[in-house]
Amino acid sequence: MAAGGLGTNVVIFDCNGVLVDGEEIVASVAAEELARAGVDVPAALIGQFFAGRRAVDMITAIETAMDCRLPTDFNATLTAATLRRFRTELRATPHAEYALTWLRGPKCVASSATVDRIRASLEITELLRFFDRNLFSGNDVPNGKPAPDLYLHAAARMGIRAADCIVVEDSPVGVQAAVAAGMRAIGYVGGRHAGPQLSATLAAAGARAVIADLRALKGTVVELRGW
Repeated sequence: MAAGGLGTNVVIFDCNGVLVDGEEIVASVAAEELARAGVDVPAALIGQFFAGRRAVDMITAIETAMDCRLPTDFNATLTAATLRRFRTELRATPHAEYALTWLRGPKCVASSATVDRIRASLEITELLRFFDRNLFSGNDVPNGKPAPDLYLHAAARMGIRAADCIVVEDSPVGVQAAVAAGMRAIGYVGGRHAGPQLSATLAAAGARAVIADLRALKGTVVELRGW
């Protein structure tokens, strides 16, 4: 039976910055690999402008802004370097396992990362068991966040209406994507990368609620289900 027929919601999680605390790693690796390719973009700027976005979209934007051409295999190089750092440094976000254990109902992950990086991130942090094969990548759709494509794709694959989905996101573009898809969004600001303005920024992007502790997720989802 499709999830929509159960009279419940699917909770869709972004991965990095929500389930795993690796946004700072991603930005650091990207800055390092860009520098090796002769392009100087500080990690702080990468985090500011490209958090939540697909690597391919970041590469296109940097090539346009810097009037340069990165190596054709740069995306693959970046993915491999990121995974190497993840294997030694990546940790789950605080209380992620608690939240996933106590949050009932169907769940999935929809991330701008490749599906291999999503799976590796969840394997490293021992969270993969909560999602089975329900992992959806921004590379599977024509347009990355803030377009709604990825979240609409995840809803279709889960067999549920977009209006019956609740999304947990840590980036403004991710919240915008969820809202554009007709879904309710919860902003999460408990990752190490979250600055003092992130809560207000996520709310301005359309988050219905913002939490800093994943132990509050179950109660927040229950409240949104009643709206």
